[in-house]
Amino acid sequence: MKLVWSPETASKAYIDTVKYCELYQESGVAELISAMAAGWNAKLIVETWAQGGDATTSVGLSIAAGHTSGRHVCIVPDERSRSEYASAMSSSAGASPEILVGEPEEVMAELEGIDFLVVDGRCWDFARFLRALKLSHRGAVLVYKNATAAACRWRGVVEGGKYRVVRTAFLPVGQGLDIAHVAASGGSGSSKPTKRKWVKHIDQRSGEEHVIRTN
Repeated sequence: MKLVWSPETASKAYIDTVKYCELYQESGVAELISAMAAGWNAKLIVETWAQGGDATTSVGLSIAAGHTSGRHVCIVPDERSRSEYASAMSSSAGASPEILVGEPEEVMAELEGIDFLVVDGRCWDFARFLRALKLSHRGAVLVYKNATAAACRWRGVVEGGKYRVVRTAFLPVGQGLDIAHVAASGGSGSSKPTKRKWVKHIDQRSGEEHVIRTN
């Protein structure tokens, strides 16, 4: 099996997130990530958050999880962050995420079958998450948020041959999104060429249009 893109579900999550985030005069990253998670029909969505962070991405992921009937988990570093995050999400448009507190290696040990991961680069060392990942047999989409420039962040994913990076992209949305589509090595992914699809995102504050190529 492999991740299969659904443009209809992506559009629904995108529109719902736009409607909600407009209430807070926010736009951009949340809508795009929500559409990606929903479009890939993510069943286990995991993200990170720390005190003082923006909760709009979490709102978008909660909306996406509602469209995919998926599980949405947020990892926070301490109890203070847990309290602030729970308060910020108490009036969200989607279901409240599960909140797990602890270090990446410890928390990730409890999570198996991740198919969509978002890590905030301002607060977390992404390499620690990569070493502890237990991804879905369908593959996964990994998103490094607030990435200042494109970088080779994915070497840790493929070490040992457990996973392979299908493609990567750096998007100048927000403070930068570094994205990788990962497949399980030796999985049932077909070697046949697949038709590429395109996702269009318009930043409603700047008017810039971004086009993402997917498989």
